[in-house]
Amino acid sequence: MQTQSAFESRSHGRLDQIPRRPVRYRVWKRGFDLAVSLLLLAIFLPLFIVLALLVKVTSKGPVFYASTRVGRCGRHFRFLKFRTMYADADRRLQELLAANEKEGPIFKIKNDPRITPVGRFLRKFSLDELPQLIHVARGEMSMVGPRPPVPREVEQYDDFARERLTIKPGMTCYWQIQGRSNLSFEEWMALDHKYMQEMSFWTDVKILAQTPMAVLRGEGAY
Repeated sequence: MQTQSAFESRSHGRLDQIPRRPVRYRVWKRGFDLAVSLLLLAIFLPLFIVLALLVKVTSKGPVFYASTRVGRCGRHFRFLKFRTMYADADRRLQELLAANEKEGPIFKIKNDPRITPVGRFLRKFSLDELPQLIHVARGEMSMVGPRPPVPREVEQYDDFARERLTIKPGMTCYWQIQGRSNLSFEEWMALDHKYMQEMSFWTDVKILAQTPMAVLRGEGAY
């Protein structure tokens, strides 16, 4: 496991350009995350049950898909989503790498044959992401912040991309409300750095306020 100092040393001083957030903002952000995540978990509990049943009865496999993601300072954590792919999806990934429609370390194809019909619906409206409220409540994620990557992506990061790992990952961010998978990897990184420069109470409120409409549009959700 890499420490924060290890990430900082590999960024060649660029982190000095990122503003340090006041303690009161960090305390507010954690309190806000905890309150909102617990409230939404309570509100969405009936929806959780419905979605779990839909996933379970429409395809073989577990209700949740658990994978390893990289959080702040390179710490790994088990990341939960409602399963949107067939049970053999990870094994079939190697067969599809040549069809990747994105440059850089990410893998995305619009008509991924591994996605179930129900999974396609869940992804379009980000319903598969709801279990991440658990990670927010536990402090592994924030409501707003860069999306948590998988380890194989981080292994290919340059110093600029690695800087996003110095803050807590989030459920939504700038690129989630500005095109999602329609954007390139370079645009994702640029928008994550924009957030790192602008982190504040009002920035978080602005992004959260725009997220529901972005989810309903379903733009770039695949």
